[in-house]
Amino acid sequence: MKTTCIIYCPNRRPFTSVKKRWKKIALLLDKYHIDYDMVQSEDQQSVERLVTMMINNGYKDIIIAGGDSALNDAANCLMAVEKSLRDQINIGIIPNGVMNDFARFWGLSFQDTEESIKALAAHRVRRIDVGCIRYSDKRGEKKSRYFLNSVNIGLLAGIQKRRMQVRRRFWSRKLSFALSFILILFEKVFYRMTYTINYVTENHRVVTMCVGNALGYGQTPNAVPYNGQLDITIVRHSALHHIVEAIYLFLRGEILNHKRIRPYRARSIEIEAPQNCPISIDGHPSESPVGKYTIDVMQEEINFIIEAL
Repeated sequence: MKTTCIIYCPNRRPFTSVKKRWKKIALLLDKYHIDYDMVQSEDQQSVERLVTMMINNGYKDIIIAGGDSALNDAANCLMAVEKSLRDQINIGIIPNGVMNDFARFWGLSFQDTEESIKALAAHRVRRIDVGCIRYSDKRGEKKSRYFLNSVNIGLLAGIQKRRMQVRRRFWSRKLSFALSFILILFEKVFYRMTYTINYVTENHRVVTMCVGNALGYGQTPNAVPYNGQLDITIVRHSALHHIVEAIYLFLRGEILNHKRIRPYRARSIEIEAPQNCPISIDGHPSESPVGKYTIDVMQEEINFIIEAL
């Protein structure tokens, strides 16, 4: 029985054939003698269903050929099973999504598919941390959602939501981000939040907050998913030109240089924000928590196949 499964999540980019993209991946998998089964997902729900099915069918290496959202679904499926079973399973990534930030942390990219396949062939496995957001929904039900990259709250989460809508028409990454930012400026751009970090509670008007287990789409550039800590970046309310400057530095990868940024490092953060405050988990828009909620980190919970040294 084969122990490796590839879950192929088609990236419907313009001028990119889904079949040709898979053919390229398949040829490289054969080149590096990786014996596998392949299934293709249709949507987010099918990714979760397929990952659960692969776990139940005894696959030991589950490789996501997709982006951050698909990888997030896989991580959440893994966290839903008993630890004794989870410890026997490895997950890996072939970047194939609109957003591939967690793969980028490990030096992997959509453009260099062969590097990702080489990492899978070398099969160097590392235990990595998993972030967790614990909250109550509108019905008062206690919920939790796990993440590998980051949770965004406020302006950037709103931009990510708009970006998914805009990108259906404008496939350029920078253009879709710029148009989303312009659209979001016509909405509320700051939210009154109360948050507790390292036993200190503060209350401020916040433009955006990023809680990162990894790069956080450039907002937590020093975060690493193996130190048992979360990096937290908070942009407090300021004049519009300061917000524009923050966006400019974000695009340049220099967000921490902005004088209005407050960086922290902690194992957990407790937050209370308005219910209309947008939130995204690994780039995927999420329902807004009701009341106080907590984001923390669980150390060395998942086996991840990383780039070979």
